[in-house]
Amino acid sequence: MPIKLAFLWTDILIYCLLLVVGLYIWRARSKAHLAAPWRKVARRPMAMASAVVLFAFLAIGLLDSIHFREALPNQKPGAATEYSLEVISPLDRILKPLRTQTEKTYSAPLAIQLYAMESMEQPDGRTLRGHPRLKHGGAHLGQDSEHRHNDVLRLVAQGTLIALLIWCALLIAIGQRVTWRALLHGETELPWRTILFTVSVLLWIACVLWLLAPKYHVLGTDKVGQDVLYLSLKSIRTGLVIGTLTTLIMLPFALWLGVMAGYFKGWVDDVIQYVYTTLNAIPDVLLIAAAVLMMQVYMDINKDAFASITERADFRLLFLCLILGITSWTGLCRLLRGETLKLTEVDYVQAAQAFGVSHWKIMSRHILPNVMHIVLITVTLQFSSLVLAEAVLAYVGVGVDPTMHSWGNMINSARLELAREPIVWWPLAAAFVFMFALVLAANLFADAVRDAFDPRSE
Repeated sequence: MPIKLAFLWTDILIYCLLLVVGLYIWRARSKAHLAAPWRKVARRPMAMASAVVLFAFLAIGLLDSIHFREALPNQKPGAATEYSLEVISPLDRILKPLRTQTEKTYSAPLAIQLYAMESMEQPDGRTLRGHPRLKHGGAHLGQDSEHRHNDVLRLVAQGTLIALLIWCALLIAIGQRVTWRALLHGETELPWRTILFTVSVLLWIACVLWLLAPKYHVLGTDKVGQDVLYLSLKSIRTGLVIGTLTTLIMLPFALWLGVMAGYFKGWVDDVIQYVYTTLNAIPDVLLIAAAVLMMQVYMDINKDAFASITERADFRLLFLCLILGITSWTGLCRLLRGETLKLTEVDYVQAAQAFGVSHWKIMSRHILPNVMHIVLITVTLQFSSLVLAEAVLAYVGVGVDPTMHSWGNMINSARLELAREPIVWWPLAAAFVFMFALVLAANLFADAVRDAFDPRSE
């Protein structure tokens, strides 16, 4: 085989989470009371624009969540196939020019020369100070560097034309489902005008980058010459894993402990309150730092347990999600406890208790369905805070593995470069823009979910 699949724990959990979401969507389509709030979300223009942006991030993250090893070249006939130790993903295959075309050190966005001046030996033997040409950035221009601006404008124009053609094809496909008059005046059930505008912006960015990135370093390069655009795109998976898997780990603790505390009351409530009050009394950063350092000692002692650097970094990412989940369930647990205390006093719950219905059936059939709106609202709102938490933890040195691509590691490595002269600003700016886009889209979508699912919003 030309490739050998490498199964990482986070990859498996991501696709398990997708399966759960798919089952929920299938069930919600057949249940009117579950589908009605999502129809409200779908009618809000800002929510659908955010959903398009989140879908783009999700698509990139999923492309980076299938890992494999490539077969080494020049295999001996009849011998067992040998595979590379490097673990890559389909996203790495797509972005191969960005991944392999590394420079010596920093270069500014769309530049064809190094950012720092160096001593260059001239053909006549003299040594002059100047900015050497990049090995890959703008190499197709040869010595004709004066036409760089015209070449960039030409590629942008070509990308714009391709994006326009794709957008027109999408417009024609949508026009077969809704009338042009309704689409023009915004009289459709879904806000197609907003969706099409958001798609057009993303299409334009994608097409322009698709043409520019193989020939220029669009967002520049970092200290070791890696393309910043490649690092930013690879960091999307880390942000999504932190935001989603942490929620998956946190939910069982918050859901069942919160419902049990509010339903059983008495000593059960006292014990659960004592547990989450104690956890809240410990600063999150100190608890996370202690757990990560303990895990790091285990990894250093058991180096043979990991077949590659990627598996080692993935194990640390999974452990970080576990620690974040354990330390972030207390807020939702408190909310569910309060809501359950209120629900235990309603007539249908008391009637079920009077008829001798088991506690398990009462909690699963009467309590859980009526607190799920709080769960959905909290999960969507907490996603953004978890993405930002990764950057904060990387800044203090207890985040993901330094070899793993993440916006937190980009910010942490770029902060020292802000003090140099001339200032190196583009790694920090790229991480900020990508993180800002993801967090803003998640917050806007979460606001729409909160308004649709919260009964008090009526």
